[in-house]
Amino acid sequence: MGKPKKLLNNPVDVVTELIDGLTAACGGDLRRLDGRNAVVRTEIADGKVALLIGGGSGHEPMFPGFVGPNLADGAPCGEVFAAPTPDLILDTLSAVDRGRGVLMVYGNYAGDNMNFDIAAELAEEAGIVTRTVRVWDDVAAAPLDRITDRRGIAGDFFVIKVAGGAAAELSDLDEVYRVAVKARDNTRSMGVALAAGSIPETGERTFELPEDEIEIGMGAHGEPGIARRKITDADAIAEEMTDRILADLPFSAGDEVALLVNNLGATTCMEMLIVARKVHQVLKARGIAVHRTDVGSFLTCQEMAGLSITLMKLDGELKRYLDMPARSFAYSRA
Repeated sequence: MGKPKKLLNNPVDVVTELIDGLTAACGGDLRRLDGRNAVVRTEIADGKVALLIGGGSGHEPMFPGFVGPNLADGAPCGEVFAAPTPDLILDTLSAVDRGRGVLMVYGNYAGDNMNFDIAAELAEEAGIVTRTVRVWDDVAAAPLDRITDRRGIAGDFFVIKVAGGAAAELSDLDEVYRVAVKARDNTRSMGVALAAGSIPETGERTFELPEDEIEIGMGAHGEPGIARRKITDADAIAEEMTDRILADLPFSAGDEVALLVNNLGATTCMEMLIVARKVHQVLKARGIAVHRTDVGSFLTCQEMAGLSITLMKLDGELKRYLDMPARSFAYSRA
């Protein structure tokens, strides 16, 4: 298989140029942070608890696409598939702080954990209070008794949406942290890969998968899943993934959930809607009500073919923050 085609200039400049494009597309609502690879909202209210998100680039629209009112206040962007540096995180954190502290939400990966922790220590020395919520929604990454070893995938979005609403309404950092932790702990996801994405600078694919095979549970960077098999029909794949997600929390009859069907990069809307249809059927048969469904691109891996399914178990508080109006480049809700 040949190297994939991409519309790029110098591949070394992809992060800088995507941020230029993002800020231009947002019509003044976002600004680049002092020539750095980070974005912040141009208007953040004084006395607001700030929400900082971030991680490696290459997964757009995650993370910078979700900076906006009732979502995040800023996002440092690492190089492709690499964590942002501690100094970049610290500078972005300082830029969004409005005196009430900063909640940091990001995916649970070793590089991100280390660099965000270092930035938090430096922020503390500077008098900025922080709290951290690492998202670990990928049920395929580790068993339940090692949940803190799991990866963060598209469930990041639901946690960011809830945390953003809480940070807009609540004036206490510990309360915003409590709500975000509840959102994280009630969120579960699983992905399926059909074909690999690639690294812009090298053109190399992130994994190899035979043309007639899929991998259930593969991570957003091509991390190993739980089963590789011949491709079968969409209903069988969707039902297996949903069953595994439901068993993990576990979800039960009478629960109400939010559903996210996420495009990993190159999957058609047609395919995602076919999968969403089957997930709804499975949930209805289990006596689980779907409060809302989001279908689209939230966390991608370049041109990776595949999708992920995310469920968040809702209560009144989570539902209220999830449903709050929001506006950003990648997501708006009236």
